[in-house]
This record gives sequence, C-alpha cells and structure tokens, in this order.
Amino acid sequence: MELQGACIFGQSGGPTSVINASAYGVFKAALESGSITRVLGAAHGIKGVLGDRLYDIGQEDSAELALLRSTPSSALGSCRYKLKNAEEDERDYARILEIFRKYDVRYFFYNGGNDSMDTCNKISKYMLKEGYECRVVGVPKTIDNDLCGTDHCPGYGSAAKYIAASMAEIRQDACVYDTGAVTVVECMGRNAGWLTAAAALPARIDQGPDLLYLPERTYDLEACLADVRRVWEAKGNCLVALSEGVRDKDGRYLAEYGSDVGCDAFGHKQMGGAAAFLAAEIKQRMGVKTRAIEFSLLQRCAAHLASKTDVEEAELLGIEAVRTALRGESDVMMALERHSDNPYRASIKSIPLTGAANAEHKFPAEWITPDGTGVTEDYFRYALPLIAGEPDYRWENGLPRFARLKKVLAE
Repeated sequence: MELQGACIFGQSGGPTSVINASAYGVFKAALESGSITRVLGAAHGIKGVLGDRLYDIGQEDSAELALLRSTPSSALGSCRYKLKNAEEDERDYARILEIFRKYDVRYFFYNGGNDSMDTCNKISKYMLKEGYECRVVGVPKTIDNDLCGTDHCPGYGSAAKYIAASMAEIRQDACVYDTGAVTVVECMGRNAGWLTAAAALPARIDQGPDLLYLPERTYDLEACLADVRRVWEAKGNCLVALSEGVRDKDGRYLAEYGSDVGCDAFGHKQMGGAAAFLAAEIKQRMGVKTRAIEFSLLQRCAAHLASKTDVEEAELLGIEAVRTALRGESDVMMALERHSDNPYRASIKSIPLTGAANAEHKFPAEWITPDGTGVTEDYFRYALPLIAGEPDYRWENGLPRFARLKKVLAE
C-alpha cells in the first residue's frame, strides 16, 4: 500500500523559463494520485516551510495551473537559504519536522540546482534520523547546466536557445555600419561555460561570435586583447562572447578587475560586469568603438524563446518525481539519461542526492578548441537537440498569457 499523506513542493535558487513546467508536472501527478491527500506549494522555497506559508494547490483552477508550462520564473517564489548542518544547528530541521507533522506531509519535492539538492539531502537525512517517514525527491533545474548525474538540466535548453538566437541577431546589428566596432557579450556561468558555449551555436550559419571565452580555461587579458586585435585587423569588427565567470591564473574573476563583488547566502560571488570591463579596456588600448552587452536575467526568463524539448522534459521530470516517490524511493534526484543524439532520445532515472549536491558538472575540456576561443563539433551534437522545437504558448493582445495563481494559504 502506498504511503498516505500530503506533499509539499518548493522552488529554490535562480529561476528558469521552464521551472514552472516542472511545478505543473508535480502538481498534476500529485493531484491525480490517490495516495497524496493534499498538495501544498511553499512560498519562497524552504523559507515558506519554515514560516508556515504554504499555498493550497488544490484550490487553484486547472486551466491556470496548465499555463504554468509557459510561465517563466518561479511561480511560488524562490529563495537562497542555506541550511546549516543539523549537527551544528538543529533549529531549522526541528521546525521543518514540526510543519511536516502539522500538515501530515509525507512527500517533499524540491526544485532547484546544486545547493537545493544539498537542502533536499539534509532534510532527507534528518527525517530518517528522527524516524519520520517522508519521501524526499529533488527535481533538477538550472540554466547553468552544471548539475552532476544528469545529461543536462531543465532550463538550459531554453537559455541556450535564447543566447544563440540573440547572438545571431547581435551579429546582424554589430556589422551594419561602415565603421566597425568591438561588441562584447556577457553570458551567465560562474564556474561552468555551458551558457557561453551556446553563443557559438549560430556559427554554422556564420552568425556566431568571433571569439568565445569559457571559465574552464584560464583567462589572460593580454592574450584576449591580442585575439581581438587580430580579428579586428582582418575583419574591421569583432564579436566576443564572454562568460561572467572567467578567471585569471590567480583565480581572480575578470568582473573583480573593475569593482568589488559581493557574495550570496551560499558564499558564491555575485557576478556581472566582465563585459563592461573588457569593452572599456579594448576601447582604451585600441581606440575603437566598443559596446558591452549583458544578457543578465533575460537568459533565464525569456519564455517566448523556450525550447519545446526543454518544456516537455521539465514537465516529465516533475511527473516522474511524484511517481518515483509513490514507488517508495527517497533521497534521490530525478535525472536525464541520453541514449542518442540524432534522433535525439533520452529517458528519466533517479540518482542518489549525494551525487548531485554541491558538485559541479563542468564544460568538457576536450570540447574547447585548442586555441581556447571556440567549441568543437561535439558540443553542437550535444546542444542542438536541446534547443529544438517551439512550444504552443497562449497569447493575449500580442503578449504572452502567464498563469495567475490564487495562492490561497493553507490552514
């Protein structure tokens, strides 16, 4: 007999264009289950559990829930909150257990990246220690594509599609005048270069960047300036794609050259500003017109350019998270396993949370060209299926129609 009880679903970390598709998958499967007695959504992730701010998803309109598939960002609200180890401070865990008991929560689903999987793992271990039966399943998401144990992460394909399409458009604009310019485009990615690599996807139709720099290679400012000068002298203009996380031989981020950077709750340095610094240096050293472009939040919220593959996989991962928990599995994360590139085939499996928590899946070194300024054909074979297809979204008055949830607090 399946475990009877309520479930809580929460979202954490940086949003994506398809994170709510996973939410819809969880809600749909949980609401249809005969064993899950109540479906609750946590306001702002684990903070909503700690603060007893839970939404009663059963009171939402089914049509509005369905629109979550095309609604970007975190519909329930997100957070960046780090749980201390229970051995150091047990108060948060005791509070979570109190809330679980209050609502008879026997299933906990958490949608996030590396740090969120760490939160899942810690909660799962604590519940086991306390003898409280609760099945904990992580649902992956991150545009950075740096979660270990999965071929790729929901959110990456749509972000990659946005970056690739935008780079092709920028290439058209950057070369329009008879007086050339150097355009530097900054992509997200603190330690992994997956997003910046996506800028190269339109290269097959001669619309990609001339130079591309990933954080997996040590960055050298002087060598970069020499690369830019070489391209400029040959073409009269230059388009550069740069990861926000490129670092020099001393481990210093390029973003830190121009200003100090702060840290988030997990101790990660907050990025941004690398393109502006490099553009200013090029202008000063070469005396040419420059422009810095930072995609910033657009990379993770541009649902109008979402990948159909990404949307469908995100929803399926949510559905399979519920089915996996109902089968009795816990302390696991759902993951994608690729079987072929062309035709593209992938399946869903579960992996231990310990394999995903606080680990990073870097861009393969062998997929970077020998000169360090481009990517190989291996990346194209990997990425092209992930950006494929256009989802059928609902529009009103020429604008996207997003989900409008009631967010009725549970009692």
